[in-house]
Amino acid sequence: MMKVVFMGTPDFAAETLKAIISSEHTCLAVFTQPDKPKGRGKKVQMSQVKELALDHDLPVYQPQNLHDGEALAILEEIGAEAIIVAAYGKILPESILSLPKYGCINVHASVLPKYRGAAPIHWAIINGEKETGITIMQMDAGMDTGDILQIQKTEISHAITTGDLYQRLAKMGGELLSDTLTKLEKGEITPLKQIDDDATYAPLLTKEHEKINWENSAADIYNTIRGMNPWPGVFTVFRDQRLKIISAKMLTRHFDRPPGEVVDFTEEGIIVATGEGSILLSIIQPAGKNQMPAKDFKNGYQVKKGELLGKENG
Repeated sequence: MMKVVFMGTPDFAAETLKAIISSEHTCLAVFTQPDKPKGRGKKVQMSQVKELALDHDLPVYQPQNLHDGEALAILEEIGAEAIIVAAYGKILPESILSLPKYGCINVHASVLPKYRGAAPIHWAIINGEKETGITIMQMDAGMDTGDILQIQKTEISHAITTGDLYQRLAKMGGELLSDTLTKLEKGEITPLKQIDDDATYAPLLTKEHEKINWENSAADIYNTIRGMNPWPGVFTVFRDQRLKIISAKMLTRHFDRPPGEVVDFTEEGIIVATGEGSILLSIIQPAGKNQMPAKDFKNGYQVKKGELLGKENG
């Protein structure tokens, strides 16, 4: 039985904390990001990790930073054998990384060394990967560069979205972490160094990534729509108004028309030309409106063949 401190913030991390609480291991304390205002009303809300920790009467710490010595002093007093990190959102200094007997152990949502960085689930889908997974790794001073302890892989199906894959990997991560701690304590794991030459990166997503480039292939656009669903989402411009694309299908049929042009309609939605192939828009969301079937949008806005998506007149 290993005594640990847990560091994490969103629902992905909460799944790992649940697994620790349900396991033979003991969580001595939880570190999570400070409460922040969220939503339209800007009401201050606790992280999901904090809510879970309080529900189980675990001590909760929310330092603004980890570099002023205060967090280190708290951790020294707690005396955990390992620190578990999952989507915490803060960089751990060397003084903390080297503190516990078994070091700091990270739950990362990719098969390292592929997709090091902040958004591995999004980028795996955006890039059309067929497989991803969870890596439990020993943390070091680099970004996701530490030794691999265990890996579990899973398929990325053709239609899965980031939201769906996120939930699957969150559950996988908690289960694999618990198994890793048990094997690590028994001396049954030999850490494996990453091959840096094989590394790829998953940087933070920006506003530029959210806008559809209709000159790309239908496959690339379709993967981007899936990879950005449900957050942060993708959009195009129609009649100078932002139009979110919620759901779509990739079509192999190519139209010899400008990318972004509305070329046909079906009972399922609106067909748009791309740089290669075409896309069927099925669920969309006009600015200031609720999500709706694309066919209802077509009828309500009297969309016509030949109109262009992505064209800005200003």
